[in-house]
Amino acid sequence: MKKLTWLALMLSMVLIVAGCGGGSKNGGNTNEAEDNGAGATDEKKVKIAISQIIEHPSLDATREGFLAALKDGGFEEGKNLEVDFNNAQGEQPNNLSIAEKLATAKNDLVLGIATPSAQAVVNKVKDTPILFAAVTDPLAAKIVDNLDKPSGNVTGASDTNPEAIKQLMDFIAANFPKVKTLGLVINEGETNAVIMADIAEEALEKHGIKLVRAAVTNTSEVQQAAQSLVGRADAYFTTLDNMVVSGVDAILKSAKENKMPYFSSDRETVEKGALATVGFKYYDHGYQVGQMAVEILKNGKKPSELPVTVPDKLDLIINTKTAAEQGIEITEAMKSGMKDPEQNLIK
Repeated sequence: MKKLTWLALMLSMVLIVAGCGGGSKNGGNTNEAEDNGAGATDEKKVKIAISQIIEHPSLDATREGFLAALKDGGFEEGKNLEVDFNNAQGEQPNNLSIAEKLATAKNDLVLGIATPSAQAVVNKVKDTPILFAAVTDPLAAKIVDNLDKPSGNVTGASDTNPEAIKQLMDFIAANFPKVKTLGLVINEGETNAVIMADIAEEALEKHGIKLVRAAVTNTSEVQQAAQSLVGRADAYFTTLDNMVVSGVDAILKSAKENKMPYFSSDRETVEKGALATVGFKYYDHGYQVGQMAVEILKNGKKPSELPVTVPDKLDLIINTKTAAEQGIEITEAMKSGMKDPEQNLIK
């Protein structure tokens, strides 16, 4: 009886040891897999917020480029990136409400697209890294205090290189001798629009061309303002004016009906039917800001370590279909000022 008891005890010990050994081998792998699974599931999700003053092609392309750069940098929506997109619909009360909301929200980074949105966010959000895009003059708008070494928690990219406006005015003067007056539909309440208009006016004065302004206070007034310039101006011009660009179809229609050349400040409007601009792709502009976001979110950079940038890939852009409809010949002299005709002669 004692021998049977001792034998049973020994067999039990062997089974226990075998079980522990198997558990250590297989169970260890199971635990490792669980840890890896938990790591993938619990990967820290980055949360960013975007405040955009209004939706129109240029600003939308900016946002798309920004998110594309984040994706290329390892941050993708639906995986490890949560995006809180806010559209103010062109209304300043909405813009301020969005900024106030973001001031108390827990975000890893905030992006302000367009001058009004960037201004509101900078005034309200104090502890979160802030980037801006599609801002004409961040110094004049008091968004940053220094372009090379911005202090505090804010940096980004201006969408205006003053040289682009000057080059466009020079192009008009050199190739459109009948244009003696340039009509500008403008929202005087947008700092960026006023700054660009002043640069254009100064450049035009050198050529003896007058700039006539037609002011608007909301998008619904763009059509009337455009019509008011018929007979008073020889051609249209618009700046990177968010309110005006959102109602640009009315200017395009008037330009077509009255056969008035229309010179814009953005490529997207030329693609829609304006005659020409000196500019760049807003997608590329947004991508540039997205790369700055990756530097902050992945590499731990502070906004103050990232200088404010401006577009450096400027080129003349012409819509050849619009030119043909208006009986305008695209001369070799015009094309000689174009660096990349394949990309920038829009057909």
